[in-house]
Amino acid sequence: MKSYLAMFRIRFLHGLQYRAAAYAGVATQFAWGFMEILMFAAFYKENAAAFPMGFSQLSNYIWLQQAFLALFMVWFLDEEIFAGIREGHVAYELARPLDLYWMWFMKNAAVRLSKAVLRSMPILLVAAFLPAPYGLSLPPNFGSFLWFLVTAALGYFTVVAYCMLVYIATFYTVNPSGVRIVAVSLAEFLSGGIIPLPFLPDGVRKVLELTPFASMQNLPLLIYGGSVSGAALLRGVALQVCWLLALVLLGRTWMSRAIKKVVVQGG
Repeated sequence: MKSYLAMFRIRFLHGLQYRAAAYAGVATQFAWGFMEILMFAAFYKENAAAFPMGFSQLSNYIWLQQAFLALFMVWFLDEEIFAGIREGHVAYELARPLDLYWMWFMKNAAVRLSKAVLRSMPILLVAAFLPAPYGLSLPPNFGSFLWFLVTAALGYFTVVAYCMLVYIATFYTVNPSGVRIVAVSLAEFLSGGIIPLPFLPDGVRKVLELTPFASMQNLPLLIYGGSVSGAALLRGVALQVCWLLALVLLGRTWMSRAIKKVVVQGG
């Protein structure tokens, strides 16, 4: 365990060095957040009662999504892992006395967290000072905030576990681009990354809430705004835990089979 934690720490500190990229990312996420809020504002002005969330709740959803983009978005993938598989450098990692799955898991988690630490605070601070209902407001109660933290952590690890499946699938392909495009596109839409899931038809939404995608960012962001509470909250947390365990188990099983067929040529 100490070896994995040390690897996490090294990758986390390494990620904190890229501050110029983080500042550029903050500017981009501000622009994207404002664009989304203004777009939805035009629809809300026509008929606010037709939407399942209040506009203030939607603003919270969007600003939190932008602040913690690196934690919840699947398209933040580690290019070094893809290059290691494609170019054969994975042979060096297989020679280490460590589990390859957990090495990559910790590496991916650390890179995501370092990006989020650099980008989240400026966005949250500025969004908190924006006028209502366009800015970030406090959650309805302290309990909602605590549950947001718990579910955000579970969603973060669920995203990492899902990305591990994308990396493992690369062992079976000549080029990982196709797998990446399909996996990222599915996850981004079905997790609420483009449109919050409450905006989808009830039948579709109820099905998606049972999938691992709803456990990534949809649940924590809705909890913060007060859209999910009580029994629905507990069901959502239970599903998060189940999907996280299932994805990790699937990933470890698939990884153990994949590395048995690895062939590295050259010298």
